[in-house]
Amino acid sequence: MVFPVCAPFAVAASETVSLNIGGVGLALGIILALSAVLMGLYLRSPRTYQSAASVAQSYDDWTEDGLLEFYWGDHIHLGHYGSPPQRKDFRVAKADFVHEMVRWGGLADLPAGTTVLDVGCGIGGSSRILARDYGFDVTGITISPRQVARATELTPDGVTARFAVDDAMALSFPDGAFDVVWSIEAGPHMPDKAGFARELLRVLKPGGLLVVADWNQRDDREVPLNGWERPVMKQLLDQWAHPAFASIEGFAEALAATGWVEGEVMTADWTPETLPSWLDSIWQGVVRPAGLVKFGVAGFIKSLREVPTLLLMRLAFGTGLCRFGMFRARRRAIAS
Repeated sequence: MVFPVCAPFAVAASETVSLNIGGVGLALGIILALSAVLMGLYLRSPRTYQSAASVAQSYDDWTEDGLLEFYWGDHIHLGHYGSPPQRKDFRVAKADFVHEMVRWGGLADLPAGTTVLDVGCGIGGSSRILARDYGFDVTGITISPRQVARATELTPDGVTARFAVDDAMALSFPDGAFDVVWSIEAGPHMPDKAGFARELLRVLKPGGLLVVADWNQRDDREVPLNGWERPVMKQLLDQWAHPAFASIEGFAEALAATGWVEGEVMTADWTPETLPSWLDSIWQGVVRPAGLVKFGVAGFIKSLREVPTLLLMRLAFGTGLCRFGMFRARRRAIAS
């Protein structure tokens, strides 16, 4: 029962509730409409792999607008959060990844002056650590001219890292040019995994070390991709200019098939150690609000465009559709 004296207050309260509900409904409607528009743009504007030129264009664009560097720093790769994973600053985890890869790859005891080819160097974050912290003589290569320019700008005088445009499928270096060949997350852009494996080993000196970290699909030769895995994988390929992901097993076999590997190809699965990176990368948009001021609404929308792919990556790596593979091999003296 509502007493007469309370009636005006009851009506006012009722109207307030109605307004609040209406406001929430309007906001939810706007959010849903905006989400639908963004999802439509996302699905209708893929960055499908067409050639090396399409990969170069994608990385030129990402480098030119500065968004990726602002949110991810100078390491365009995942971070290492420990085993078992623990909370870390996103950028610290990326630097830690490089040091963990050095240790796992057997590079920590190599002398200063060791020559290293960093294949798919991005804007040079890993190359600079290898040069600055380990004294290596590093050559970083990427298909993107703008990445080369930015990597050069970010590298201080005295740091023994230099950068050049080159195609990992047809490296311009002679046979046996480097003591170490190093690559992080470049493989998905390579259309011919066997050819990529040959090039990595071809430019390695006899006795030299190959260390690769990569995004991999689960081996589907015995159990093909199922109903939901196929469209997810298609989006992961189409949105970031990837022709295909290799499996850990498949790429290890491709390395061994060159006849240039001494002993066995060593592999490891670093999915648990790197998995927090995907949600952390999205969280950077919250913890770095200066990006909204720096890049404006247009930049904010461009950032939002990457969120569905990042979430799909988290889904794929979290469910076993994808795995984070590590590869280590030593170059034998003579091909069999």
